[in-house]
Amino acid sequence: MRAIRLLLTLAFALLLAACGKPTVFQGSDISGADFGGDFTLTAQDGKPRKLSDFNGKAVALFFGYTQCPDVCPTTMVELKDVMKQLGPDADKVQVLFVSVDPARDTNAVLAQYVPAFDPRFIGLTGSKADVNKVAEQYKVIVQQQGSGANYTVDHSAGTYLIDKHGKLRVLVNYGAGSAVLTHDLRALVQE
Repeated sequence: MRAIRLLLTLAFALLLAACGKPTVFQGSDISGADFGGDFTLTAQDGKPRKLSDFNGKAVALFFGYTQCPDVCPTTMVELKDVMKQLGPDADKVQVLFVSVDPARDTNAVLAQYVPAFDPRFIGLTGSKADVNKVAEQYKVIVQQQGSGANYTVDHSAGTYLIDKHGKLRVLVNYGAGSAVLTHDLRALVQE
């Protein structure tokens, strides 16, 4: 009887120790940030979507545009790789691509571009004012370079990771790689 109590006490102590262990991210831990939050934009299917629609899932939030020559397609390929590496946990993650070029990135354009990386990915757009408001909300810098049909858009290139409760938790800088994204998303899914 005494041995059973000792084993139960030890098991309980180990359980408590595991519960108190803080999550360690490989990206920049920005838990408690005073920016970010819920927003509403239009999805590639033309329906309004809120960030809070995805509560219960970890969210990878990336700001980019479809005519981006380098950073955006590279990041989207990394996110595609992350979903493969997550295996069954990928169903607990939602990737959101917010276009910073709403003039060219219509719903039809996003509907072709974004799901080409993974059919579960969702592209979001809106009016220029709506997109700028969300970009400002997440401290994303957006600047159009040039004019005419061939302009480019300079923008912040990190990926935000949001936990299952809609809280901003991690910023993974461009170039960190899919292993960092996979590690941090897996940690958020398992919290």
